[in-house]
Amino acid sequence: MNADIRIQRATFSELSGLSKLFDGYRRFYRMKSDISGAREFLAARLRHKDSIILVAWVGDESIVGFVQLYPAFSSVRMGPIWILNDLYVQRDWRGQGVGQRLMEEARVRAVQNGCIALELATEKTNTHAKRLYEKLGYSLDETFDHYELALT
Repeated sequence: MNADIRIQRATFSELSGLSKLFDGYRRFYRMKSDISGAREFLAARLRHKDSIILVAWVGDESIVGFVQLYPAFSSVRMGPIWILNDLYVQRDWRGQGVGQRLMEEARVRAVQNGCIALELATEKTNTHAKRLYEKLGYSLDETFDHYELALT
């Protein structure tokens, strides 16, 4: 694992590089490329402070990865949770510990903010990500089925 991985909360100064990575993340999930839309979406998240975006650098590289977390609550457990909605590492930096460091920092910050859980979802076929999640102690939810109603 590369020891020179730095993680910090994203600010508007990272918006350009972050938008390119976010566009790559969306394309990974078979969405059409839309850098200006990615920039607008992320700028709104930063402006409204309704998500926590952590970015990763390795050495003098530009941003090489990010994780985006959304604060929420569990009614059943009566406590705050964070939904780890997005994790993405630039292809050239995969397998070098960037994703793991982002995930670890997300956990540390969630604990510091009093969260009782981090929750995430990934495609059933995303075996690389699933291996990382399980390595870090995440367990597959076998109690609840998750449904979605698409509104657009």
